[in-house]
Amino acid sequence: MNNGIERIRQSRIHLLKLIENLKTDDLNKIPPGFNNNVIWNLGHLISAQQSICYLRSGAKPFVNENFLTLYQRGTKPEGFVSESNVAEMKGLFLDTIDQFGKDYDAGMFSACPAWTTGYGIEISNIDDAINFDLFHEGLHRGYIMAMKRTL
Repeated sequence: MNNGIERIRQSRIHLLKLIENLKTDDLNKIPPGFNNNVIWNLGHLISAQQSICYLRSGAKPFVNENFLTLYQRGTKPEGFVSESNVAEMKGLFLDTIDQFGKDYDAGMFSACPAWTTGYGIEISNIDDAINFDLFHEGLHRGYIMAMKRTL
């Protein structure tokens, strides 16, 4: 597996441990000063990785289109995420990265075209996309840590 993908996986494992004691209500609570919540950030990280790596490469994502739409950039929580859906999302949080590693090893992302992110970072290939995703995951980890301090 690619080192960057393994770093994303390890980071996600750590993030799940960081929030493991939060109750479903806490995961859904939008703290003062924020426009989203912890569970939205988890969904957004899944959606963003799938979009950055799969959709940009012309590959079919591991998650369905509705999920991608609910958590894409510019969205906010649309309702309460139930305990069973939280559990499902936590599973997807790692399953999507595990599948990505397999798809990467199978050479599925050789057609990743060049593009520039909203942060002005140029992406030329799938390895650049993985590095950008690591940056993006870190950004949202910071948001989640800040939210957790308010809960």
